[in-house]
Amino acid sequence: MLQIRNVFRNYYLIVFAIFEILSMNVQAQSGGSVFELDGNQVKQLKAERQSNGAWQLETTGKDPWIYTQPLSQAIGSDAKILSFQYFCPKGLDHLQVYFGPAIREENSKLVRRIGPSEGWVGFTIDLSKEMKAWGKTGDLLRIDLGSRADVNIQIRNLMLRPMSEREKEIAANREEKVQREAKMEARLKAYLETNYTSGITEVEVEESKISVEGKITASGAVYLCEVAPYQDVTEETVFETAILLKSKKFEQNLDRFVNRKGINYDRVLSKWVLAEKTATGYQLLSHARYPDEIKAKYSYPKEVAKGRKGIGGFSVNRGHQEDLDELNATSATVNIWFAKFMFTKPATGRMEHVYNGKSYYFGEKQVAMFDSTFRVTARKGIVTAAILLVDKAETCPDPEIGRLLQHPDMDPAGIYSMPNMTNPASVDCYAAALDFLASRYSRADKKYGRCNHWIMHNEVDAGWEWTNMGEKTALIFMDTYIKSMRMCYAIARKYNPHSEVFVTLTHYWAWTSHPRFYPSKVLMEMLIQYSKTEGDFEWAMAHHPYPQSLMEPKTWLDKQVDFTFNSPLITFANLEVLNAWIKLPEVLYKGKTKRTLWLSENGTNSRTYSEEHLKEQAAGFAYTWKKMKVLDGIDGFQWHNWFDNRGEGGLRIGLRRFPDDEQDPGGAKPVWYVFKAADTENENAVFDQYKEMIGIKDWTEVQYKGEIVDGKNK
Repeated sequence: MLQIRNVFRNYYLIVFAIFEILSMNVQAQSGGSVFELDGNQVKQLKAERQSNGAWQLETTGKDPWIYTQPLSQAIGSDAKILSFQYFCPKGLDHLQVYFGPAIREENSKLVRRIGPSEGWVGFTIDLSKEMKAWGKTGDLLRIDLGSRADVNIQIRNLMLRPMSEREKEIAANREEKVQREAKMEARLKAYLETNYTSGITEVEVEESKISVEGKITASGAVYLCEVAPYQDVTEETVFETAILLKSKKFEQNLDRFVNRKGINYDRVLSKWVLAEKTATGYQLLSHARYPDEIKAKYSYPKEVAKGRKGIGGFSVNRGHQEDLDELNATSATVNIWFAKFMFTKPATGRMEHVYNGKSYYFGEKQVAMFDSTFRVTARKGIVTAAILLVDKAETCPDPEIGRLLQHPDMDPAGIYSMPNMTNPASVDCYAAALDFLASRYSRADKKYGRCNHWIMHNEVDAGWEWTNMGEKTALIFMDTYIKSMRMCYAIARKYNPHSEVFVTLTHYWAWTSHPRFYPSKVLMEMLIQYSKTEGDFEWAMAHHPYPQSLMEPKTWLDKQVDFTFNSPLITFANLEVLNAWIKLPEVLYKGKTKRTLWLSENGTNSRTYSEEHLKEQAAGFAYTWKKMKVLDGIDGFQWHNWFDNRGEGGLRIGLRRFPDDEQDPGGAKPVWYVFKAADTENENAVFDQYKEMIGIKDWTEVQYKGEIVDGKNK
């Protein structure tokens, strides 16, 4: 066991070393000046430099600040962009940069808000108007971190640098793009709200044919038009296919596959719309409709998790596979960064996948690891969902794959990208990746294991951070995201007749403090509206109801929650709201079936490994589980992170300690034993020790007794 622990410790040390090298390379290539914070020059702030080079800062008063070390040499004349990466679950109400050594208000730059971040994200401040003569050898900065105590923020890679080429491109195109997308938004709103009298009523996809049925009320010539994923239904003047219809009630049969732009395109990805020709193009006469039924290659029963306990971020290479049995896990999520092992050209160590006549290639080692992971979960009857993440182009080993998959409007601040579906080549590349995964992990014989469901990217209401496509309105963002959901759904259903695609959300429900995030409720209402107008599909929900502060495990203290559908947040403290919402008639699949709801990434934190903090973490889960026991709308609870993770900004949110922990590498924490006891005959015996900390005498006290109707607490 000691040898295994040493392996984990060495592994993490190597990771940190690689990180440091990459950071230095970024700094060297940027042409900027790197700043080092001065942990001795602080006020109302605790500052500690971490082993990975980041600074852990904790505010202790209402006027916290920290100085940088003085410049060792003068900065370049074009180095006017202050940039850094930060991790801060609460966010800052403001940040102010003072140009020293003389600290004066007139020599400063105020940023009104730094939004909350639950992952490492980039932030830039343009100081070109404020710097003036500042930047000589010996000059320094003072950074004021808002006006609130008890805020934890980690900062790394603080530098002053020139504007990057990508930033220049974004700045140059910003105004034109805003105007163009404002017009598109107006057309989308009109499209969604129009009550068309003509319509497509059914789209059925067979092995080689597609059948489209509908009715026409218009008197003139009407065309059945095909809308490919790289097209926008409200923006097109020319469609890929336009077929003149000859009767008011029609059934049109079409070839499923067509040769288009050098690609043997599969029309299962398309939607269909009725339109009439005008002098400038086409006028829509109906909503578009996606396939209602897709004939699957395989026929087998739907697999449903036998319980609600699950593991988030499972992989066989993380060790402690015995947890699947000991914790009685019946579901799991698996992260797949497919752009990291996808290639456009053959080479040794790559396997070929032919999608609609075109070859793509996938790294054999990475695929073998996923095979092993999905085989284990399949063998144990664990229902598994893949989290599909699209990396930045700069991190993809094949630059062409990166170019094809990264959304053209992605901002460098994002961690991951929205997939690029703006052109046929990118659509084919993305579809090929989905087809490779779905075909491999949907086989009836489970040769490579089974992936039952697909979680589409990560926390899309925090899309700026986790699914970035630049600065977009909620509607423009969601229109693209739904295309990605629909594409995956169509491809997965080609093989598995029961696959579901999950929308993934943070705990910010009807409100968000981040200027570039979207309230989850707003996005969900849009998804419901699109499902109603363009044909329903079996989407599911992957919600992340962390406590109000990820640092604070005592979720029963959450203040920004209530028991209405307009609650600012949905956390463990008011899970009843989510439970009631998922069962609303307008949310049901085709108005009849409750959609799957997983709490796919969630857990409680231990601030340290002290006895008190470990007990608070365990109590937070006990409280949550006892609330959830009476909520029949929730189908799964996947704990994240399985292990404490050094890359999560100081959080210790795992069931197990850091794999490189000095005292007990990967050791089970008290919460591990509470999680194990859940849903067993030992549940109360283990859980009851936490009643006093929560402040209750009976577990029924944590359960909300009211009824949530029409968004009001009754």
